[in-house]
Amino acid sequence: MNPQAKLIFSTSLLLGTTITISSNHWIMAWAGLEINTLAILPLISKSHHPRAVEASTKYFLVQATASTLLLFSSMMNAWYTGQWDITQLTHPLSCMLLTTAISMKLGLVPFHFWFPEVLQGSSLMTSLLLATVMKFPPTILLFLTSPSLNPALLCAMAIASAALGGWMGLNQTQIRKIMAFSSISHLGWMTIILIYNPKLTLMTFYLYSLTTAAIFFTLDATNTLKLSTMMAAWSKIPTLTATLMLALLSLAGLPPLTGFLPKWLIIQELTKQELTATATIIALLSLLGLFFYLRLAYCATITLPPNPANHMKQWHTHKSINMLTSTLIMLSIMLLPMSPTILTIP
Repeated sequence: MNPQAKLIFSTSLLLGTTITISSNHWIMAWAGLEINTLAILPLISKSHHPRAVEASTKYFLVQATASTLLLFSSMMNAWYTGQWDITQLTHPLSCMLLTTAISMKLGLVPFHFWFPEVLQGSSLMTSLLLATVMKFPPTILLFLTSPSLNPALLCAMAIASAALGGWMGLNQTQIRKIMAFSSISHLGWMTIILIYNPKLTLMTFYLYSLTTAAIFFTLDATNTLKLSTMMAAWSKIPTLTATLMLALLSLAGLPPLTGFLPKWLIIQELTKQELTATATIIALLSLLGLFFYLRLAYCATITLPPNPANHMKQWHTHKSINMLTSTLIMLSIMLLPMSPTILTIP
């Protein structure tokens, strides 16, 4: 892609995100979401492969539908209450439509079908944008409207997302699809605590984005797209592949890694709210995800992959490790001791 065009699209992504997260008016928030959608489409389809074009078409249709629902819910709320303020969403039907619209934008169950297919048709760096940056503005809108949303609906969608994200990831061999179902599962954790502690939702999103960025940068450095190539990735950058195992286990939420912190706090908060059964269910559902994270970690560290005799061996190539990648991996592994500092930030 032309560097000037890439700069324009990247700036538009930053602009759209900034407009949405800093606006108080529904029209401005909607405009920011539309700028984001239009900026990411060329990045998805830049390879001109039929799969990439199909992914960008699916993404456009889903996001356009979700934006229409969001605009309709805000107009309905303004019609009944005379308020265009994002925090003044009070009409019940408007709240229901907004929850549906944001769920479609994020890829929450039952509006998740587009997300794995779009990630599979995109490059690794575009997939990282779709899994993190593009989900930030809708998450902020959920954060701002959280007092008005229906707790029972959000809880049902969250548990369904955690269950389906773990269940569907079990039989995948394509790493981008595994990361997509991982994202759906983590969205379930973020959504279930949204009503009770919205700041905890944001902290979970930040730590998820950090760990996911570290994993995607590592996969891009080793050019790994599926499990069979991950088994031979150790010959390219051995140290990076070894730390990839820890980053994957951090994403699974194993102590004493960084990913354990949000799950620990979410379960603690649910218990405080006397939702012990809900906390138990979502904790058990995370074991499904743990299985395929362990499988990925095993494939990342295995040194003798079970290949047929005619498999092309990959030679050890001396690649330099990007400073950003190593920093992200260190943070995604070792941030748990800093948790008292993180939790005291207002």
